[in-house]
Amino acid sequence: MISLGSGLDRLASFASASHWRACLLLVLLSLAAFLPGFAGLQPFDRDEPRFAQASKQMLETGDFVDIRFQDEARHKKPVGIYWLQAASVAAGEALGVPQARTTIWLYRLPSLLGAIATVLLTYWALLAFVGARLALLGGALMAAAVLLGVEARFAKTDAVLAACAVASMGALARAWLDWTRSLAFVPSRHNWLVFWSATALGLLIKGPIVPMVWGLATLVLAIRERSLRWFAPLRPGLGLLLCLVVVLPWFVAIAVKTGGDFFAESVGKDMLAKVGEGQEKHWGPPGLYLLLFFGTYWPSAALAAMAVPFAWVKRREPQILFLIAWIVPSWLVFEAVPTKLPHYVLPLYPAITALLLLALVNGGIDRDRRGAGPTAFLVVAVPAALVGVLLYGTWTLDRTLPWLALPVLALALLVAFRGFLAFRQGAFEGALWRGVVASLLLGAGVYGLAAPSLRGLKLSPRLAEAVQAVACPNPQVITVGYREPSLVFLVGTDLRMGADGVVAAAFLREPGCRVALVEGRFLDGFRQATAASGQAPRLLTTISGFNLNGGKRLDMSVFVRE
Repeated sequence: MISLGSGLDRLASFASASHWRACLLLVLLSLAAFLPGFAGLQPFDRDEPRFAQASKQMLETGDFVDIRFQDEARHKKPVGIYWLQAASVAAGEALGVPQARTTIWLYRLPSLLGAIATVLLTYWALLAFVGARLALLGGALMAAAVLLGVEARFAKTDAVLAACAVASMGALARAWLDWTRSLAFVPSRHNWLVFWSATALGLLIKGPIVPMVWGLATLVLAIRERSLRWFAPLRPGLGLLLCLVVVLPWFVAIAVKTGGDFFAESVGKDMLAKVGEGQEKHWGPPGLYLLLFFGTYWPSAALAAMAVPFAWVKRREPQILFLIAWIVPSWLVFEAVPTKLPHYVLPLYPAITALLLLALVNGGIDRDRRGAGPTAFLVVAVPAALVGVLLYGTWTLDRTLPWLALPVLALALLVAFRGFLAFRQGAFEGALWRGVVASLLLGAGVYGLAAPSLRGLKLSPRLAEAVQAVACPNPQVITVGYREPSLVFLVGTDLRMGADGVVAAAFLREPGCRVALVEGRFLDGFRQATAASGQAPRLLTTISGFNLNGGKRLDMSVFVRE
């Protein structure tokens, strides 16, 4: 019988013998990692449905320049992700997907493709540092990373942004390592085109983040080399022209359309607000990303932490210096900014993967170092804690357990433990591959089998189903007390937001078929107002659930006046 370790070793050897085989395996691993739960997870408030709703409104209005959420301007990010999502939904409509405009997985397709591209581009970037076998492992570790798996399932910017960042940094690495005679091959003459194309797309996706990452790295390397001549093969003049051709038309169009309000809002308010204070209750102290790292970069984080002493000792070598320049300056910027969200540091994870692999191949990981054992055991402790939180949540919210998921989750923990044992035996590569397998099992158990049982978190989908069950066609709807963007996305752009039960009662007095969604706090005022006006709306149902954003249980009564 072939053991798990020998099977993984043979698979890695077979796939790494050809770039096409390696890429095919990485695509399959990415699909196995990202597809569980991809279509079935409800829209997660608040950012995802805001992006999706704005993209939907582009299709509804035919305005692909301005970005709006209902009647409000959404001038926070450039237009790139909205175009990608709108194109994905339009393709779904053309192919006959039912109710395509409220089918959230269609809006998530750009994120899925961006995450797969991040995995493949990580493999491509790592080829500048290590051989094909280890580059394959690095791509697999990115596919297994918890944070990339989350972003692959959310209709937001960050998976596509990560792909742009790793593409630009892979091209920059080739220019730097070729200059320092540390590259084992001659870089392609199209390397500059990869660099500037990724930069241009990154500008359209999330503004200055990609140029910030490579700009800070370039600054560090230029100071170290006391020259920028190594940057010349990237053809900065032609590259900047390419960026202008790609991004300038929309930036001019939005400036004309909004009279400059887009830039005042996105730069003057959104960006500076993140720098000045914790925006939308996302404040965090410096050092928070280091604490989150062991969860967001699981299953590789423990061994990556052990590579730090190696990186310090070898910091003057061109390969290590480049990776430090990729990671440290941008990481410090993200730590200094008061607004903290885990996905901000995702573009830096491929560089951490490269450092880990260089330490592995050069004997830079010491299993006997003080604290190495407890650190390595995090590969088991982190998923065990996640499973514990999941079981507690399902029982607390719905008084049930995800029975179908339990065997898969138990197997994931067993494989993770086998990875820890492999580390203790000095089989570091085998330990990392076992971590990849454990991550695939954990994702299947959590996203594919356990998440669907969390009915208490699906307030918006259940309310939308209740509205659709109303006998009259195209009812007008108001919500009181529950104002999440996911409800707007699922019910309709013209969903009204009421301040209290009196407003909901007045709404029902207007002509036509009407539905009121009233939260329990406002129920008495609603009933008093309807009784005073002689109304008798029918109570269709009452839906109970848990609002993650508010952190509390809600009871929503659905009233209809047909």
